[in-house]
Amino acid sequence: MNWFIIRQGLMVYCGLLLCISVVGQSKTQVAGKSEFPIYTKTAVLPIYAVKTNLLYGGVALAPNLAVEFGTSTKTSLVLFGAYNPWDGDSETNKKMKHFIVKAEMRYWLCERFNGHFFGVHPFYTEYNVGGHKIPMLFKKEYRYEGFAAGAGLSYGYHWILNHRWSLEATLGAGYAYFEYAKFPCEKCAEKMGNFSKHYFGPTQLGVSLIYIIK
Repeated sequence: MNWFIIRQGLMVYCGLLLCISVVGQSKTQVAGKSEFPIYTKTAVLPIYAVKTNLLYGGVALAPNLAVEFGTSTKTSLVLFGAYNPWDGDSETNKKMKHFIVKAEMRYWLCERFNGHFFGVHPFYTEYNVGGHKIPMLFKKEYRYEGFAAGAGLSYGYHWILNHRWSLEATLGAGYAYFEYAKFPCEKCAEKMGNFSKHYFGPTQLGVSLIYIIK
């Protein structure tokens, strides 16, 4: 499978989602009845928010940021990016160096930025991981360097704290195609070969702190 075609396809898909966001935003209406007193019949629903996934950042040691745009009363678009630039332990060559980009289109059961939601999320990542055991993917004894691309379905819940701050929990599962070179974990070790893997399993897990811009 050609990784260039996969990456270009994801870029086109994300571009289409962004177009949907722009068109949908122009049609955003005043909010209807809400189960929370923060949003009333005369209040406009939040439009833009920024967030960071505290769980992902802590586990993957990767600073991350997402921007979410309201596209209609019950839909929104999330653009997410994370980057771990560190080489890790020079003695053991233990590292989790990677970057990931992801887009997610969400449907909210109540109204956007409020309560339950479902989503679909394509993603692309490049990585250099060694000395870490990642269930269903990587063994601790080796280093893996390559890329992955895929998509998944997600569910989550958004808790409103006040008119500016919120919390969100989300989880998702789906498919990803991995292609990588495999090395013994020791530094300067000879490459063992090139491999690929079809993965089915968790693709998203997060607890995020959110700031509502507008």
